Amino acid sequence: MSESGQPQDPKQSPSGDRQSPIPGGFRSGVITAITVLLGFSFLFLRSWAFELPGEWTVSSTIAAVLLIIAIILELVALWRALQLKDDLAVEYRLTLRWFLTSIVFLLVSLVIATLSYSGLFKF
Repeated sequence: MSESGQPQDPKQSPSGDRQSPIPGGFRSGVITAITVLLGFSFLFLRSWAFELPGEWTVSSTIAAVLLIIAIILELVALWRALQLKDDLAVEYRLTLRWFLTSIVFLLVSLVIATLSYSGLFKF
């Protein structure tokens, strides 16, 4: 709090929330979550692209491309999470945004792949 009784803006404070370190278990939890999702993504890509019988369609190609983008985003999030600077709250939040973006791409890819395989979504 400032002298006037008003709460200080953390963006203006040199020792504000942006430079504070995250608690110890947060980083390892995120690294574990990223690697579990990355393992699932690689296994799904293997089964979707190489083991599933049938012809490739435009929708299945779109699903595969989105899955590859999700894997790349997951790898970026993992790389960021393994950096020492990810102990800072501002860097940690950015890493979580990368991870959330990869999850969105993965979910969209899975929905398109499911609809494409079932025949409901063909073009």
